[in-house]
Amino acid sequence: MNRPDTEPTVFVIDDDAELRQALSRLFLSVGLKAKAFATTTEFLQFKMPDGPCCLVLDVRLPGMSGLDFQTELGKASISIPIVFMTGHGDIPMTVRAMKAGAVEFLPKPFRDQDMLDAVQTGLERDRDRRKNAGDTAKLRAGFDSLTSREQEIMGLVTAGMMNKQIAGKLGVSEITVKVHRGNVMRKMAAKSLAELVRMADALGVRRAE
Repeated sequence: MNRPDTEPTVFVIDDDAELRQALSRLFLSVGLKAKAFATTTEFLQFKMPDGPCCLVLDVRLPGMSGLDFQTELGKASISIPIVFMTGHGDIPMTVRAMKAGAVEFLPKPFRDQDMLDAVQTGLERDRDRRKNAGDTAKLRAGFDSLTSREQEIMGLVTAGMMNKQIAGKLGVSEITVKVHRGNVMRKMAAKSLAELVRMADALGVRRAE
């Protein structure tokens, strides 16, 4: 069971109060937590929950347009999947939104099921992003726990160098390399060299030899 702060949340930004209420009811009817705002400013003042989120955003808003807001979120490194909705959509607008990473671009009026499908896609995308970010953070913590020598050896091992070659390059004994290599495998919780290579690639620490 999800903790309250990790439950999926759908945000709605639209200046039409009736539509905000209708969408909130729709999301609540399928068990999704919903929070609606009339403006982007109100949304930015809200503390984001620590769980998967999706933003349902109207293209035409007072002040900053939905598309411009999408750009601003990107500049601020705020990652949230966006489902656009509009009564005045056109092809260039749709292309711009999708190129910038939008999940869907729904013309009004839209079918409830189309909106729910788009939001579920957005929530799944955010779950994947959060999992990947968490995995990378764990890898980084493991790498940071290595000594500088172990980090160096990890870079050389994952570049494909043999223990003997590494020993010669670093001016240490082959046994010393084996000990460090074993420490690297243990601290990184790597079950194989192939897995360690994938970790090094994810961290960007694999050397080109």
